[in-house]
Amino acid sequence: MEATMKKTEDRMTSEQSSALSSGDERVMGKTEASSGREVESPIDEVSKEEQKDERSKDPVKEKQGTKTESKEVLLKAEHISKYFRVSGGRALHAVEDVNLEIYRGETLGLVGESGCGKSTLGRTLMGIYKPTKGKLYYDGKELDLHSTKARFDFTKKAQIVFQDPYASLDSRMTVGSIIEEGMEIHNMYDTAGRKKRVAELLHTVGLNSEHASRFPHEFSGGQRQRIGIARALAIEPEFIVCDEPISALDVSIQAQVINLLRDLQKDMHLTYLFIAHDLNIVKYISDRIAVMYLGSIMELASSEDLYKETLHPYSQALLSAVPIPDPDKETTKQREIISGDVPSPINRPKGCPFSTRCPKATERCKQEMPVLREVRPNHFCACHIV
Repeated sequence: MEATMKKTEDRMTSEQSSALSSGDERVMGKTEASSGREVESPIDEVSKEEQKDERSKDPVKEKQGTKTESKEVLLKAEHISKYFRVSGGRALHAVEDVNLEIYRGETLGLVGESGCGKSTLGRTLMGIYKPTKGKLYYDGKELDLHSTKARFDFTKKAQIVFQDPYASLDSRMTVGSIIEEGMEIHNMYDTAGRKKRVAELLHTVGLNSEHASRFPHEFSGGQRQRIGIARALAIEPEFIVCDEPISALDVSIQAQVINLLRDLQKDMHLTYLFIAHDLNIVKYISDRIAVMYLGSIMELASSEDLYKETLHPYSQALLSAVPIPDPDKETTKQREIISGDVPSPINRPKGCPFSTRCPKATERCKQEMPVLREVRPNHFCACHIV
């Protein structure tokens, strides 16, 4: 991936550079965890004792995010944590001890409040950020994110669609060059073959081949997001992280992009990690949904089960905020109101991260971190009182 950075460093936007160069983990602005402090450098190493403790944990026995049905696991996160070092030598815990399995061909939705670590987790799973703790497995093999070749090879299999379709496209490159760049880096096709592939991809995402000669500023937001999707598809990946791909778009355009993603998944057998705030959209597109709070997974279940039988107090409050398109039901429904502010990821609570705001919290919740366990068939929850 350093080859990508060297090739494009003089003309990449900050978000593109983050996507294509996983070797550079510096965060230039404030972190997603909204600590109010600028990040100076990431923490990539932990002490030998901590590593020993992590290896001693058995994620299968603990059942943290492990589905009991027999399905092919494409990507597996085992005790993944990602910390960033901030001023004063302290650590910002953006992602904390996440265990997750993403199955081939499915769409896993990831929801939560702004700053809870969704995008950081997605980029860590992509290899853009190296995890501070834990291991990643792809297609049954451990990913060596310290190996330049391994990370470069992984980018051929996994790509990302960013939230801001304008910031993620180089304004000085034509659309054709943007889409073609990944194929050139990975030595796919000859020059004529790449041009043909660009035209095919533009047609696939609902654009015309003559758009290849234009620049990003000549397109609408929805069209630019389609270009971003075409770029992600160019090198024929298996896994795509959709990092809030519709939040910057109008409602009518959102529906078009969502339907495009679903059609592409069906035609190309893709696997998605879909990160979003709109819970109705997530329910529509996702097979399973993971609810995240302060860097940890609180609940994980199928879309139907999560909405039908929500277990975690935070998930209940989150879903109760979703408006119902029926005036009578909307006026009579009961809202779960959460008081207080989200704790700082620099100074996480000792026990459950939600214990400081949970109306049902006990003394055990404040002292002991709950494990994400299977409380019902294929329904996982990290809560002591469930």
